[in-house]
Amino acid sequence: MWQEFKKFAVKGNVIDLAVAVIIGAAFGKIVKSLVDDIVMPLLGILLGGISFKDLKVSIGDAVITYGVFIQNVVDFFLIAWVIFIIVRFYKRMERKEEVKVDAKVDQKEELLREIRDLLKSSSQNQTQ
Repeated sequence: MWQEFKKFAVKGNVIDLAVAVIIGAAFGKIVKSLVDDIVMPLLGILLGGISFKDLKVSIGDAVITYGVFIQNVVDFFLIAWVIFIIVRFYKRMERKEEVKVDAKVDQKEELLREIRDLLKSSSQNQTQ
């Protein structure tokens, strides 16, 4: 059983997943800081300093802080938007790299065709 566990735990997929989770957590902190420290203050200025977190209703002894819920929903959409923009930017950069690679491959293929044609023509000239 120990050998099976060891084989499972050291498989590439498990290690890759662990690295992805760690990097994802660090990236999540960056995005959260971007939203909390940059986007939300600017949004607060645009909304006239409204803070959703202060919105609450008291019913008897219970305090319903619905403003925190609203703030979390706004945070979610802002974080999702920021991640969307980052992924979109990344994919554009990736496409540009693919185009560069395709252009290089096309150049190599064209060069190989020219060499082939030269070899064909020189071999035909020699046989005549």
